[in-house]
Amino acid sequence: MTIKQLSVFLENKPGQLAGIMKTLAEADVNIVTLSLANAPEFGIVRMIADDHVKGADALAKAGYAVRETEVVAVTVPDRPGGMADLTAKLDRAGVDIEYSYAYSLGHGEKAILVFRFDDNAKAEAALAAEQT
Repeated sequence: MTIKQLSVFLENKPGQLAGIMKTLAEADVNIVTLSLANAPEFGIVRMIADDHVKGADALAKAGYAVRETEVVAVTVPDRPGGMADLTAKLDRAGVDIEYSYAYSLGHGEKAILVFRFDDNAKAEAALAAEQT
């Protein structure tokens, strides 16, 4: 399923993540999951929010550099090999994964994997074809 992700670019210094979290809390936007990556001078917070439009608007108004990106969310069994099976399907289809992060709905239940692919449509088609 294709969903919208918010990406926020930050200076790599203390307090930056707290500012983003405060801005979203004040806008009543809930974060479902996030990933934080850094480089020596900047960081990128990638997140899925319950209302990406409201979140992006609040962050932009607060002066943050924010971008909305389409990513693909895939549900897999939360067990050893759940992600291995999925990535094998993508590999067979020649799909390139740019990055990924995940969250679990509870041990032994389901996990949600969030992917940014070089071609989201190709990835979704490969996954759908493998399920039939």
